[in-house]
Amino acid sequence: MFGYIRPALDRLDQEQKDAYQSAYCGLCHALGRRHGWLARMTLQYDFTFLAIVLTSGGSEGEERLCRRCPVHPFRKTRACLSGERMDAAADQSMILTWYKLSDDVKDHGFFAGLPFRAVRRLFRRAYRRAAAAQPEFDAETRQGLALLEELERVRSPQLDRAADAFAKILACASQAVPREGARRALGQLLYHLGRWIYLMDAWDDLDDDRRKGRYNPLDARFQGQARENRDYLDTTSTHSLRLAGAAAELLELGEWAPIVENILYTALPAVQSAVLDGRWKEMRDNKEKTK
Repeated sequence: MFGYIRPALDRLDQEQKDAYQSAYCGLCHALGRRHGWLARMTLQYDFTFLAIVLTSGGSEGEERLCRRCPVHPFRKTRACLSGERMDAAADQSMILTWYKLSDDVKDHGFFAGLPFRAVRRLFRRAYRRAAAAQPEFDAETRQGLALLEELERVRSPQLDRAADAFAKILACASQAVPREGARRALGQLLYHLGRWIYLMDAWDDLDDDRRKGRYNPLDARFQGQARENRDYLDTTSTHSLRLAGAAAELLELGEWAPIVENILYTALPAVQSAVLDGRWKEMRDNKEKTK
């Protein structure tokens, strides 16, 4: 994933911060338990949001357990969310990580891609376990990425088609939710969020793609004039966030409601502004240093 989906922590109270931390730590423990210690290194904010929306509404098997952090063993124990949907989020996270590594291998050629091949090999067994647990999500991810690869090969100017292919991958994660109504609403939330992520990433990579001669869907759509169409991207991306917010209103989010609202209505508009203004990478790196 891409690291865009994170809360505005300064706008959450302590109880809400603790709840978010319980999801973050719970996903880390689920990754380690299901896929090995190394899988914890793939933990990202994006995956934490996925875990939160999958566990919203609760289920019989979910609980909070006090566990010590293996990365920071001398810190006090933390409450970690645990349950079937957290396990599903861990499996889906591993599947997305595997395909991201595979994409990195393709993007970097033989010699430059050797480090990515080595890392991907370390996750092969973990990916196979995750794919066996989430076969529908794995199949949808493979199919969507194959379409994106084909669009890239022909340097397609069909921006909406490319964004739709990625959005459908994320929307399929909703299949882990058993109730039909909640599953449909969550699918819509993840679809529009996936479309937003794809557009932000395309803009974020624009200069690098131009420098390396790689396909960028925005440049293809606007025939090399993507920068001149910033307002269009701002408008359509904001529309995607609003549709994601509308879908979230249909979910029984419970204790997660203020956190999800914080992310959708405060944090992501700020991220969008930073991405479009070219400030995002520096802002993200600074936040990582202060974590």
